[in-house]
Amino acid sequence: MKQLALGILAHVDAGKTTLSEGLLYTAGALRKLGRVDHRDAFLDTNAQEKERGITIFSKQAVLQYGTARFTLLDTPGHVDFSTEMERTLQVMDYAVLVISGTDGVQSHTETLWRLLARHRIPTFLFLNKMDLAGADAQRLLEELKQRLSENCVVFGQAQDTAFAENLALCDEALMEEVLESGAPSQGGIIRAVAARKVFPCYFGSALRLDGIEALLRGLEDYTQAPACAEAFGAKVFKIARDEQGARLTYCKITGGSLPVKTSLAGTTKTGEPWSEKVNQIRIYSGTKYETTEVAECGMVCALTGFSKTYPGEGLGAEPDAEAPVLEPVLTYRAELPAQVSAHTALAQLRALEEEDPQLHIMWNEQLQEIHLQLMGEVQLEVLQRLVAERFGWQVGFGQGSIVYKETIAKTVEGVGHFEPLRHYAEVHLLLEPTALGSGLQLATNCSEEVLDKNWQRLILTHLEEKTHFGVLTGSPITDMKITLAAGRAHLKHTEGGDFRQATYRAVRQGLRQAESILLEPWYDYRLTLPAESLGRAMADMQRKSGTFAPPLQQGEMAVLSGSAPVAELQGYQREVISYTRGRGQLACTLKGYAPCHNAQEVIAAVGYDCDADVENTADSVFCEHGAGFNVRWDEVPEYMHLPSVLAKSVMPQAPVQARPRYTVDSGLGFSDDKELQKIFEQTYGPLKRDPRKSFAPAEQTQGYQRSSAEVRLSGPEYLLVDGYNIIFAWDELSGLAKENLDAARNKLIQMMCNYQGYCKCHLILVFDAYKVKNNPGEVEQVAGISVVYTKEAETADMYIEKVTHELGRKYRVKVATSDGMEQLIILGQGAMRVSAAMFRQEVDRIEAAIREHLGTGR
Repeated sequence: MKQLALGILAHVDAGKTTLSEGLLYTAGALRKLGRVDHRDAFLDTNAQEKERGITIFSKQAVLQYGTARFTLLDTPGHVDFSTEMERTLQVMDYAVLVISGTDGVQSHTETLWRLLARHRIPTFLFLNKMDLAGADAQRLLEELKQRLSENCVVFGQAQDTAFAENLALCDEALMEEVLESGAPSQGGIIRAVAARKVFPCYFGSALRLDGIEALLRGLEDYTQAPACAEAFGAKVFKIARDEQGARLTYCKITGGSLPVKTSLAGTTKTGEPWSEKVNQIRIYSGTKYETTEVAECGMVCALTGFSKTYPGEGLGAEPDAEAPVLEPVLTYRAELPAQVSAHTALAQLRALEEEDPQLHIMWNEQLQEIHLQLMGEVQLEVLQRLVAERFGWQVGFGQGSIVYKETIAKTVEGVGHFEPLRHYAEVHLLLEPTALGSGLQLATNCSEEVLDKNWQRLILTHLEEKTHFGVLTGSPITDMKITLAAGRAHLKHTEGGDFRQATYRAVRQGLRQAESILLEPWYDYRLTLPAESLGRAMADMQRKSGTFAPPLQQGEMAVLSGSAPVAELQGYQREVISYTRGRGQLACTLKGYAPCHNAQEVIAAVGYDCDADVENTADSVFCEHGAGFNVRWDEVPEYMHLPSVLAKSVMPQAPVQARPRYTVDSGLGFSDDKELQKIFEQTYGPLKRDPRKSFAPAEQTQGYQRSSAEVRLSGPEYLLVDGYNIIFAWDELSGLAKENLDAARNKLIQMMCNYQGYCKCHLILVFDAYKVKNNPGEVEQVAGISVVYTKEAETADMYIEKVTHELGRKYRVKVATSDGMEQLIILGQGAMRVSAAMFRQEVDRIEAAIREHLGTGR
């Protein structure tokens, strides 16, 4: 007998629990047919479920039909309890998606469909409430094909030529069978359904037991038992407690078998190892259960004796499940009664978080408050009742606020260095934006010759173990890929904790440089209301920054659907009830995160100071003279020990334009660049263009065939000078700068004007002004040279790198600087570097030539 876990899913009020009741009754598992509205449904056992008429907690029941034994998993349909439903998906072999014949495909139905596709669960569809007015089978089938899948095929009716042709269009193997024999085989249909190439559809009325028998026959005929591994494995999907308070670990056996008293081992979410024994194995059906000595592969059971397990955990050979897609979007502050301490309440709420890990209980150390993240107001009311029943005290909640997230607009490199005395670690990470909804992705692109594999694994572990926060509002980051690009360890001094510190700081340092984007959650909504209220609703949605599709008319009622920010739809249901006199209904489903519609307002309201967040610092620690010292995040590139991994891909910026008349060779030597070139090629590979050949005199390149790219470099020569680097490298100017920096700057400008006037090169003198608040940058033309003052947050290095990148493709470019990192970057751009010392010699030679020229009187 094949054994299958069968999930029942639906949007709220589609009749899911009624269908579950009908399946159990028709299969003989129930003697009496219960009803949701009579509050006696077999699977709605919780008092709140009976009162509200909705499923809040997933339940299971066992039924047998023909040669199949099904464990029926009834899941919540209300969007506030979607996370409970999503956890159950992990253990389903097949699913039945219930759709109301009068409502059709809802936005939440599409969310469920995407989740089923993500988990690769073969799916049957049951179109319910077909006995009600307005239920049109043909219209529904067209909607299914349009919004869900073209491969939705009607089953349970005559298997005629049209049925065979419809199946043939879904799968090539079925088409071959139809062409050969005129009809598909049962085995072929089973394989196509299991591969999600065919989605059988059944029509009926669960309340009247119409279509239930046909659905059960289909589930028996067109399903197959999943493959079972030999080694023991189990997947935990739920934690609960029985009426006596015993902790229950609900799981599905995915391989081997599990006898009672077996010892199992694992690790907690915090990495703490555990080993515990199975005390009891229970097979639940509603509130009742039977015990068994051995749980076989395919069984869904509840285990007692475990205190450390958690939903999503894999036991034995089974790996842990992927992180859930649906996440809470609202956060509330818990208001406790006077007799309950915050720490007592926190411990008790943590117990509830075990049962619902998406509850997200947080302790705010600074405010000494408990904060909770939830899906919606209904879940909030259920939680209040649960706390009162379980712990005997009343909890209140403050005004709900939105759970924001942050991402970035462009790729940046984050660097973290941690080097107090006798410690050492440096990490370089690439932070790249990804598609909305893609979450956080981790990767490595670091050679083992640069950093050993064990250190790389450790860095990835540190990236994964922590929630990293953005710099706009301190919200979690998402929708980006973080790639380990480079790193360095010390043979003697590096410890594991060093890379943790360096990794955290690298993420934060990258975020400080990046253009951050604030994200907020959006709802897909469906608003059903009287036609005369439609204008008001459309105006409201425009005012709330929402979107909507053309409204649909359904008799006296109209349906408006679209999407809007969660923040704007909070409390809107009460407004709808008010202006429609109780006839309007708003249904919302989480769509995902998108750029915040009022980001500046939110950022100002939150008032987050990233510099004051010492727990998430972007600064690094370096060592000098036997002592560690702190380096601000924006100065880290000047101290870091490894070259930048983004040096070759700095985005170009339009350079300062000028028209030099002609150029002469400066006569500078080239031998000093050989060591620099060797370093560059060891790091990045061979140079695409050797800048020395572009500057070398003709006699040095005899017999050398120039490429077309190098021929184009015979035009005007550009010289870029890093102003402050030269000032502090030349003794004369350095001494002057100690007394008066402006005087030193003016002196250098005068010297550069004389130099340019003699050499006739195009000279750009660049000074840092990046620390000047709101500085837009400035370019001055002084006696034939361009004097550039960089804009806020742009260093002279950054400006020179961008201009070199652009000019180096067409012209001969030299850069005067003694900044070692900048010299390496310049070489990669095909430009020639000139050290401060070499440049000083050249300037002295030019000034001597000028004096000699003036002395002759010519």
